Amino acid sequence: MDWMKELLEQQPLMTLFLTVAIGYLVGEINIKGFSLGVGAVLFVALAIGWFAPKAVPAPMVGTLGLALFLYAVGVQYGKQFFQGLTSSAGQKANLIALAGVAMAGVASLLIARMADLELGYAIGLFAGSSTSTPALQAALATMGNDDPAVGYSVSYPFGVAGPILLLYFTFLFLKPKIDTSAGSGMEMLEVAIRNQDHFGRTLGEVMSTLPPEVKIVALRTGHHNEPAAHGHFVAENDVVLLVAPRKESLEMARQGLGEAAPGRLLKDRSDLDYIRVFASRANVVGKPIGDLILPGDRAVVIAQVRRGDTNILPRPDMVLEFGDRVGMLAHRNDFAALRHYFGDSIKGTAEFSYISIGLGMALGFVLGAIQFPLPGVGKLSIGLAGVLVMALILGNLRRTGGLNWTIPLSANLVLRNLGLTLFLAQVGMSSGPKFAATVAGNGLQMLVLGAIVLAALIIPIMVLGLLVFKLPYDEVAGIVSGACGNPAVLAYSNKLTPTDRPDLAYAMIFPGMTIVKILFVDIVPALWR
Repeated sequence: MDWMKELLEQQPLMTLFLTVAIGYLVGEINIKGFSLGVGAVLFVALAIGWFAPKAVPAPMVGTLGLALFLYAVGVQYGKQFFQGLTSSAGQKANLIALAGVAMAGVASLLIARMADLELGYAIGLFAGSSTSTPALQAALATMGNDDPAVGYSVSYPFGVAGPILLLYFTFLFLKPKIDTSAGSGMEMLEVAIRNQDHFGRTLGEVMSTLPPEVKIVALRTGHHNEPAAHGHFVAENDVVLLVAPRKESLEMARQGLGEAAPGRLLKDRSDLDYIRVFASRANVVGKPIGDLILPGDRAVVIAQVRRGDTNILPRPDMVLEFGDRVGMLAHRNDFAALRHYFGDSIKGTAEFSYISIGLGMALGFVLGAIQFPLPGVGKLSIGLAGVLVMALILGNLRRTGGLNWTIPLSANLVLRNLGLTLFLAQVGMSSGPKFAATVAGNGLQMLVLGAIVLAALIIPIMVLGLLVFKLPYDEVAGIVSGACGNPAVLAYSNKLTPTDRPDLAYAMIFPGMTIVKILFVDIVPALWR
C-alpha cells in the first residue's frame, strides 16, 4: 500500500479528481431508497485524506468551489430571497430556522458547562454540526487557538450525514405527497362563449372574472384567429384559448364562460401558429416581457415561457433569462423575424458573461472582507457569505445597464455542482487526519456531543415546520438545508423532492443564518464566564 500512498501524494490533482469519481460512484449506491448522492464525496475524501495526508489540495481549491456554489445559488434565487424577506411565508421560514440555530447554540453552551468541555471545542461542535465554514473561521480568530477546528472536524461529518438521514427517515415515515404540478406544466383549453352575461363585454372585463392563474391568449371570431386583445367586444360563439398550470383551473374558467370547443381554434393555423424560440440575444435577456417590442406586421402574443423543466405563465413584469424558451402565437410570415429578434440559439443555454461573474464575485469577496463594528464585541466580517449576499443582490437586480447578471440555468447548474464537488473533496481531504486522530482519542465523547448539537438544530425545525405550521415537506427540507448550510444537504433535498422549493428556501434562509452563526461565535466568548 505504500506505493499507492506515494502515488497519491505525488499527484494531488489526480487524487482530487479520483476522490470525486469514487465519491460519486459511492453516492449512487442505493439501499432501500437511501443514497448519499454528492455527500458521499465528503466521506470518501475523509478516508483518502487520512490515508494520504500529503495529497491534500491547496485550501484555495475548496474556497473557490464554495464561492462558485454560493454565487450560482445567489444569482439564480436573488429575487425570491428578497421577496421572502417581505412575505409572511419567508419570514415564517426564517423564524423556524432561527429557532433551530438558537437551540443548537444553547445546546453547545450547555455541553461546555455540564461536560466540562473547553469553550473552543463546544463552539467548534456548533460550527461543525451546522457545517458553517465562515463560523469556524470566525471562531478560530476569536478564540486564538485550534480548539474550534477539533470540534468542527469531529462534528462536521455529522452535520452532513445527520440531516440527510433525518430527512430520509422522516420522508420514509410520513410518506408525504410532493406537489410537483405547480408551475411544472401548462394546460390549454378552447372554450366557446355561451354565458350571456359576457356578451358585449370587453375581453379584458371577461379576463377579470377568471381564476388568477388562467390567461386568455387567443381568440377566434368571424372565422379568423387573432391574439387576445383586451378591447375586443365578446360576441356569442366567440372561441377563446385558455392556458393555465392546472386542468382544475381551466375547468373552473370554462364553467363561467361556456362549453369546451376542442379544435375550433387550434386546427386553423392560417392566421395564428405556434412558435417556440430560445432567448439568446443580449437585447432581450434581462428585460421584462412588457418592455419587449416584438417584430412583425401582425400582433404577437407570448403564451408560454419554459425555464429549465418548468413552464411559466408569462406576465408583463417577468424578466427573460438566457436559455428561456419563449412560446408565441404569431403569423407564420413573422416567424423568421421573431427567431432573429430572440436569437433562437441553443448555445445561449450555456453561454454567460464572464465579465459579470468576475465583477460579481470580486464584489462579494470585498463585501466579505469588510469588518463591521459590533458594540461590546469588536469587529466581525461575514467571509465567504459576502459572495452569497452580493450574488443575491445582483440576482435581484438581474441587469445593470448593458451588464446582465443572470446565468443560464444549465450553465448555473454546472457551475454550482462543480463548485460543490470541489469544496466537499478539499474539505474532506484536509479534515481526514485530524478527524481520525480525534476519533482515536476522545472521539466517542465528541461524536456523541456533536450528535446532540445536531439534534438540537434539526429536530426543532422539523417539529415546527411539519407539525406546528403544517408546511409542505419539500419546503421544510429547504429550511433544514438553509439552517445547516451544507450544499450536500441541499443536493439531497433536491433529489428527495423534485421541486424548486428546497432551493428557494435555502436561498431565503442560508445568508441570514450564516450571519447569525458568525455573530454567535463572535459574541459568546466575550460574554463567557
